Amino acid sequence: MTLTVGIYLFDEVEVLDFAGPFEVFSTASRVHSLLHPGNPKTFQVITVTINSSTVTARGRLRVHASHTINNHPPIDVLVIPGGVVSAQLKLPDVIDWIARNAPKATLTASVCKGAFLLAKVGLFDGKTVTTHWEDIHDLRAMFPKVSVVENRRWVDAGQIVTSGGISAGIDMSLYLVARLANHELAVKTARQMEFDWQYAGY
Repeated sequence: MTLTVGIYLFDEVEVLDFAGPFEVFSTASRVHSLLHPGNPKTFQVITVTINSSTVTARGRLRVHASHTINNHPPIDVLVIPGGVVSAQLKLPDVIDWIARNAPKATLTASVCKGAFLLAKVGLFDGKTVTTHWEDIHDLRAMFPKVSVVENRRWVDAGQIVTSGGISAGIDMSLYLVARLANHELAVKTARQMEFDWQYAGY
């Protein structure tokens, strides 16, 4: 069965926060197809925006998304990256979209400050999570009911998986490949990417 990975994009999104997971899941699917010709793809990766197909990421990188929040297929793995999320936290359509789709997904993951959007929805209540080291204090202050841990590349809290900042999203995504497919595929994906996978979550 092919799992659809939906990555939310927005203006001022951190580039590696979304590009890292995109590369991991798309590479894992390619590696799987080479190992098992003729079998269904492991992952299908899509990108989703609020109401436009193009966003401007940090560093002025222009990215053309494949879908909007109103026309995407069902999402099995929802990934919320970070960046400048202050404007996103104030958009009811975005918060409502996450609130509706996260419970239907097999799992929901955040990278860096994407954690603030999941916390805003209430998905972190009673769970242990992490975010970029620079934002640990703010996440704790804004959402005191959430248990926020430091010095973790990623944290698995069941249906919710969170990671630290930027490159930590790659480590988390490789872990998700291992969890959703198998460890061998994750190892081969990391090798294909020539990435030193830090299997040091929580």
